[in-house]
Parts: sequence; structure tokens; C-alpha cells
Amino acid sequence: MTYRERFDATMRHKPVDRVPMDLAGTRLSGINDRKMVRDLALHLGYNEPYAGDYTYFDERILSHFDIDFRRVGDILQPESPLARRISDTEQIDCWGVRRVFTGLYWDIVESPLKGAEIEDLEKYQWPKAENVDPGQIDEFTQQARYLYNETGYVVCGGHPVYGVFELGCYICGFDDFLLKMAADTDFVYLFFDKALQYQKDIIDLYYGAIGKYLHLTTSGDDFGTQTGAFMSPAMFEEMVKPYLAERIAYTRRYTDAYYFHHTCGSVFPLIPHLIDAGVDILNPIQPGAKDMEPEKLKAAYGEQIVFHGGIDTQYLLPKGTVEEVTDGVRRVLDALSRNSGYILAPAHNLQPGVSSENIAAIFETGKSYPCRG
Repeated sequence: MTYRERFDATMRHKPVDRVPMDLAGTRLSGINDRKMVRDLALHLGYNEPYAGDYTYFDERILSHFDIDFRRVGDILQPESPLARRISDTEQIDCWGVRRVFTGLYWDIVESPLKGAEIEDLEKYQWPKAENVDPGQIDEFTQQARYLYNETGYVVCGGHPVYGVFELGCYICGFDDFLLKMAADTDFVYLFFDKALQYQKDIIDLYYGAIGKYLHLTTSGDDFGTQTGAFMSPAMFEEMVKPYLAERIAYTRRYTDAYYFHHTCGSVFPLIPHLIDAGVDILNPIQPGAKDMEPEKLKAAYGEQIVFHGGIDTQYLLPKGTVEEVTDGVRRVLDALSRNSGYILAPAHNLQPGVSSENIAAIFETGKSYPCRG
């Protein structure tokens, strides 16, 4: 099967020759550390630095593992009077959120609307889609067109906007925004209304340019912790789901791509709402979180949605032996790939501490795994 035939069959829960496999096909399934990428290339026998045209990852590694997906696009950052570079390790983004680089991530240290009232929200300077660099959209369009027309890979559009819930947590602070969801719903609904309008403006620009070249597109909005969701299913259905559903429906004005949604944590009771909102692919399947065991997910929702991820990045990959990783991958494949509907990938971006041998074991196991109807 070709990469695109395999992906299409997987999405329709039809038989495949092997599971589709993803490494770096989304901004949520790659390797965060450049040294790890170099070490993996060396482990695979590539001694020279990567000098290829594919800008998101080392193409030699993707080709070696026969990875099905290639990524294009990213979060857009319009020019904004709020944005400011303070130093090499500290900056304020277009939302006014102050971040400090802590070695791997840009961690939030100051939220501009923490403790704000609705009057403050009404005066807040939202970024504007019209201030996105048109050269960036042109570059994304050229890359997407090339991948679609000149390669056989499945083309994945990275999401250009944050989710409404996570954006509220970034701009107000997690504790403050969660309190507002319980006690100041007028603020939250106005925030979500404004965030959705911004999303639509960006969707017009971004998917209007690249949507016709995509086979799937992503979104991200974390709804879960290790032990449960941030909110009850009833609160999610009432407050968040309508905005996610509207975003997905609006995106589909511009693309026939399948819709992939990323939410970490324990979100088992929210999955029916995600399906109803229009999500086709659920990522990352964090197997160590409560109620997120692959077997349980497949039994409950395996005919209604496609699962992406599931290979444990918290314990198995950083701490397991090659043999343990191989066995762990096979267990996930046994649980999720039966009757198709599964894409093999780590349960999030790989971080320092995961060996090249363990990374290779994921995809070598996937390539040789016998698919079962």
C-alpha cells in the first residue's frame, strides 16, 4: 500500500498492510532535543550533519523508518504591540504572555490577564490575523504544495492557533481561569467568543492557503491531568465543546483533511464529546493516565475514532530496555490496531533520556508487526 492508501484505510477502519507510523509529522510527535536527533542519525549510520530541504526533521531518519507523515505549518504569531524580546532566554509573545526558556520549554512566568475583570478583557489587545507575515503563509503554501504534489507522504497541517481553553489558562493563569470557569462564566464566555473569532480569522488566512494540500490537520488543547479531566463532562459539554465544534466546522470550509486533536491526560469521559464535536483522530493516548489504558479505549471507542500515539513516554521509553520497549509496543499494537484505526507514535514529543536504541525499537517493531483484522 502507498502511504496515503494506508492512511485512508486506517481512517475508515479497513485492513492495512502495516500500521501507519508517525515521527515528527506533528508538532506533538517529534523529538524536542537536537542532540537526540543527531545521536539517532549516528545510531542509524548517518555520520554527516543533515543538509536536506525538509526543515522540520532529519529526512534520512524518517525515510529509514518508513514514516508515513510529513508536517507543514505551525502556530502563527502576528505582529503585536504586546510582543517583546527581553533576552535570549526571556520574551513576551503576541498575547502578552511572558515566557522564560528553562532548557527545553518556554515556561510561562507572567499572565497578562491574571486577576482581570470583564472590563479588562474588553480592553485587551487581541492579536490580529491581518498582522501575520504574508511571507510565512507563502512559505507554508509552497511546502504544502510540494509535499502534496511531489511526494507520496500523508501531509499534516500543524495547527496555527491555540485552543480556547489552553489560551485562557495561558493569558489568565491556570488557577485564575479555572476559578473563572466556575464562578465568572460571563468573563469566560466573552473570552471564548473573542478567541473563536481570532481562530476564524486565522483559519481564513491559513487553511484558505494550504487546506487543499492537507490529508489531516491538528489542534491542541489539553483537557486532562494525570488523574482526571480539568472539568466535569457537563462543564466541558456546556462551555468548551461548542467552541471546539465550531472551530472544526469552520476549518472544514477550507479542507477535506481529517481532524486530529491533542489532549494530554485522563480524558476518558470527554471522548464522546470530542467525537461529537468532529474529532477524527485522538492523540496522544497517555497510557499512564487514569482510564487511558489502550485496551479500555479500544473497547469503548475503537469503532468511532482513530487513536494516535500510546507508546509511553513517562516510564517505558526513558527507563525501559530495548526488549521492554519492543514488548510494550507490541502490547499497544495488539490492543489498538485490531480492525485498523490506529497510528503508531510516541505518546508525546520525546525528551532527553530516551535512547536512540529505544526510539528505533518503536518503529522497527511497527514495521514488522503483523496486522490483524
